[in-house]
Order: sequence, then C-alpha cells, then structure tokens
Amino acid sequence: MTALRSAAFGVLLYGYLILFLVVFLPVFHFSGDDFAWNATRRWGRSAMRLHRFVVGTDAVFEGLGNVPAGAAIVASKHQSYWETLGFVTVLDRPAFILKKELMRLPLFGTYMRRLGMIPVDRTRRGATMQSMMEGARRAAAQGRPIVIFPEGTRTKPGVAADPRPGVFFLCDELKVPVIPAALNSGLYWPRDKGLYRPGTIRVRFLPALPQGLARPDFLQRLKRDMEGAALELLARAHADDPDLPLPQAAAEALAGETLQSRATTASSQRSVSPSPTISANEERT
Repeated sequence: MTALRSAAFGVLLYGYLILFLVVFLPVFHFSGDDFAWNATRRWGRSAMRLHRFVVGTDAVFEGLGNVPAGAAIVASKHQSYWETLGFVTVLDRPAFILKKELMRLPLFGTYMRRLGMIPVDRTRRGATMQSMMEGARRAAAQGRPIVIFPEGTRTKPGVAADPRPGVFFLCDELKVPVIPAALNSGLYWPRDKGLYRPGTIRVRFLPALPQGLARPDFLQRLKRDMEGAALELLARAHADDPDLPLPQAAAEALAGETLQSRATTASSQRSVSPSPTISANEERT
C-alpha cells in the first residue's frame, strides 16, 4: 500500500506542479509581488495537503517565533526537495540560495527568477561568493529571509556534514540574525529515488546564533545546534514509529546517541551514593 500511495503521490505532485507552472506563467510576468507570492504559497499549501491526503504525511513547524520579521539568514539542514516546498508556506517571501542549474529548467527557472531566488555557479569558485553576495544584499534590503543550506548539498538523515564557510561570510557581510534549522524530512520524502512514507515531518527553527563569533566558532556552533536538533527529531520520529525504515547513517546516529545517554546515566549514578530516588538524568529519559 505504501508503494502504491507513493507512486500515486509522485504522479499527482509533479502533474500539479507542471499545471501550476503552465497556468500561472502568462500572468506572472505582469503581476505584482504580492500576487506572485500568494499564488506560490497557495501551491505549496495545496501540495502539502495532497501529501497528507495521499501518503498520510503531516508537517509540523517548531520555533517559528525564533524567526524574526525582516531580513535574516535561515541556515538549514537539507535532506530532500521537501524543504523548498515547506519553507515557502511559513516564511515571508524566502530567497533561496540554489545552484544555477535549476534556473535553466524550463518554466521552473522562469519562476525562480521572478521570485528573486539567488543562483550560484558552483563551477566557478571565485565568482560564486560574489554572485551570492549580490543576490543576498538585494534580498536583505527587501527585508526577506535568506535560506541557505550550509552543507552545500542534500544529506541523508543521520549524516553530520560540516557547514561550508559561505554562510559565515553572508553573516559577516549582512549583519543579520542567523537562525539554524533542523528537520527530519529525509525519513519521509526520498532524497533521490525511494518511497514517500507516512508520518510527521518536523522542522525546528532554533534561536539565533550569538553575534560576533569568529569563523571557526561560528561554524562549530552552527553545526552543533543543527545536528543536535536533527538528532532529537530523528529520535522523535523513531519513537513515534519504531517500524519506520531508517537509512544506515540514521540508525548508527541513534545507536550512538543511546550509548552516549547510557554512559552519561551510568557516570551520574556512580558519582552519588546509592539512593532509592530517581536521578535527574533518568527523569529526563
């Protein structure tokens, strides 16, 4: 049944996307920004309702209060295409930093340019930062959140990749809050080929990073915050559905977290005299 629902959703989703692109393309060139974004948000919300109805996958966004009004940098984990769909529905006119190749896709690229997305040419290292900065300055001047996937590519759940320095240079240049974001979308929406699975996709927007951090400290803190929250969301998904298939990296990450938790608990118990009361660590678990 999961395979059938997954196949049906894939056909309906991309059919709906093509229909949307064809129907709205003639008016997008002549419409104002409000119309363009309202139409895009409606499409995103409709696609998410379709996802819930056909596959049985809901979405929950935590910590939206941490995202300030106006310009900010949202530095997010990236596990699947779902992020571009989900973020459009809850952020105000987000400007995604994306690879230049996407701007060349028929119809889709036209929409991305119309919505003011920020393309980067990853084959030209010297020009990449310059083009990214130019687009980011425009978006920040318009009071828009800038969405960047600092790991540079999609990763499987449980994979802890190092953030690339581009996100630090953006922060240093724009002087706007940096909001880390973690998610578990890769468990339910395939990174490449695979099944769409029922469950709950969770996104957690974290408090802004401290201002004025040096580059190594900034990148280390960003990774720590993103990966810590991502592991918590991974554990939550496994607790909600122990039968949910996990990629190897996710299973290993959860196993490592369990061992670490047990070691911490054992160390705490050895540091105090025996007592019939429950330790603080045990209460939290």
